[in-house]
Amino acid sequence: MNVAFIGLGTMGAPMVRNLIKAGHTVTVYNRTPAKATAFAKETGANAVLSPQQAAEQADISITCVSDSADVEAVVLGDSGIIHGARPGSLVIDMSTISPGVTCHIAEVLKEKAIAMLDAPVSGGSEGAQQGTLSIMVGGAATDVERAMPVLNAMGSTITHVGPIGAGQITKAINQIIVAGTYWSVAEGMTLGLKAGLDMERVVQAVGSGAAGSWGLSHRSANMINHEYPLGFRVRLHRKDLAIALETARELGQPLPVAAYVEQMESSLMAKGYGDEDISAMARSVREMGGL
Repeated sequence: MNVAFIGLGTMGAPMVRNLIKAGHTVTVYNRTPAKATAFAKETGANAVLSPQQAAEQADISITCVSDSADVEAVVLGDSGIIHGARPGSLVIDMSTISPGVTCHIAEVLKEKAIAMLDAPVSGGSEGAQQGTLSIMVGGAATDVERAMPVLNAMGSTITHVGPIGAGQITKAINQIIVAGTYWSVAEGMTLGLKAGLDMERVVQAVGSGAAGSWGLSHRSANMINHEYPLGFRVRLHRKDLAIALETARELGQPLPVAAYVEQMESSLMAKGYGDEDISAMARSVREMGGL
């Protein structure tokens, strides 16, 4: 299948590698042209100078960029996908953005007979590299079915959760749960460190019981060692929580834990830690405890 892929960041680049590995022909665009050119030379992808060019021969165009404004720009902008994509083709947005913006973009594309799915992902950079992402898909069932060959190349769990926009709301729920889980892991790890416990044994003990979680098994070592190599950036998770809180306000649902973690992440960003992994939440917990 001919695929256009827009965005070669921490998530996008390994996702493209897996598409190529699965036998798809991929044309890539990145806002930094030199990065796209180097990536194409390394992987065998085709690099172009605009999303419009990328979409011209594509059956499916995929976007994986930072925020709502970026998706609007690469899909609907002057050199956006909408100007190159053929009627009957499909756009899949795998970014994490506002559900309202998602629905607006889908309506504009529909006027050009271009279908859209919103398919945000979870699983971090490890999942992107290994092709084991969890993909939450909103849109028409027929469009999900024709997207499966590309989605299966990038994820191991693909779930159709409802109509367009439902994928983004599901991702908001995911990020709310991640926020609470990571914060709790940070508190637990910090308490154990202050008590002088063997934290490897602690993680083994609690991880096999009701407290077990992805965050505990994959990120507790960061918190224990006080080192936060990038998996998913603090600033991007904070952006995702802002989307979740906006959605919650529209629905009249308080989210006190998510709101608190969003404030803590804003504080981390102000201190220069926005590009660290979100396990850097432990910095705030440690600071409060004088560790």
